Amino acid sequence: MIHYSQRDFVTAAVMKLSAAFLFATMAVQVRYLGDRFPVGQVIFFRAIFAFVPILIFYAALGELSRCWQTKRFGGHVQRGTLSIASAFCYFAALARLPIVDVTAISFVTPLIVVVLAAIFLKEVVHIYRWSAVIVGFSGVIVMLIPYLDVSKHAAMTPVLATGLALAICNAVFSAIAVIQVRRLTRTETTSSIVIYFSLFIAIGGLVTLPFGWIAPNGIELGCLIGAGIAGGAAHIISTSSHHYAPASFLVSFDYSSMIWGFLLGYLFFGEVPATLVAVGAVIVAGAGLFVVWRERQLGLKRPKAEQEIAAPRG
Repeated sequence: MIHYSQRDFVTAAVMKLSAAFLFATMAVQVRYLGDRFPVGQVIFFRAIFAFVPILIFYAALGELSRCWQTKRFGGHVQRGTLSIASAFCYFAALARLPIVDVTAISFVTPLIVVVLAAIFLKEVVHIYRWSAVIVGFSGVIVMLIPYLDVSKHAAMTPVLATGLALAICNAVFSAIAVIQVRRLTRTETTSSIVIYFSLFIAIGGLVTLPFGWIAPNGIELGCLIGAGIAGGAAHIISTSSHHYAPASFLVSFDYSSMIWGFLLGYLFFGEVPATLVAVGAVIVAGAGLFVVWRERQLGLKRPKAEQEIAAPRG
């Protein structure tokens, strides 16, 4: 049994909130670039510059040489392919929808994981967690109601519909990737899963080069690089926070991303979520937190590596 001090919990909370803020700043930069650059180009820069904080971190820990060691390269390829699909959907959705809306929809991922774990990992899921899944999905439906009002969005209905479909697909692909991570953590280290994740995302973006990338100006280049560094730093800080507190305590702070998404989306783009979107987001968040609480009550343990890197954003 690991014993945590009060200072450990405070440190972990600050780190998790900081990571959520960095993920939100990454989303702001991606949203700014979204209608200017091909998604593949943005993804490549996000992944390649994420290596900067990641490699520095593991070099400082003396684990850099171990990062590339793997017993299941094929498993990394499968997880990488899923993550590429998720990243393309997430970044493309950010180019079409408000940041807070995309963020809120992404939090349906843990609920989808419950369903997939029952099907593919044969985990026993009791009525309480199934109820949370149903409630969470009802929250998504509530969030979608404002977008179904064609009278308000007649001119942009195709764009919004595409954005919503992409945001939901991102949640699905992310959930499948989490299932793959659960398999990888049986034999792989956290560092190898993180490194190969970034590597395959970079490759996925790079293959789009022949389809026409755009030369950025100074501000745009800064955002391309900034998105990568912010995403990589957020990933590392989020991972490190698990050394100071259990995942059951930390997971609630992930939902602060919706607050940061609202604040930054309003500040930079004047985006204000519809009332029903906010209500739906609260329902989804509540359902997700209930699933975490229920697992803690049942004493279900996850490998530490899985807790740390299960579902990085973008």
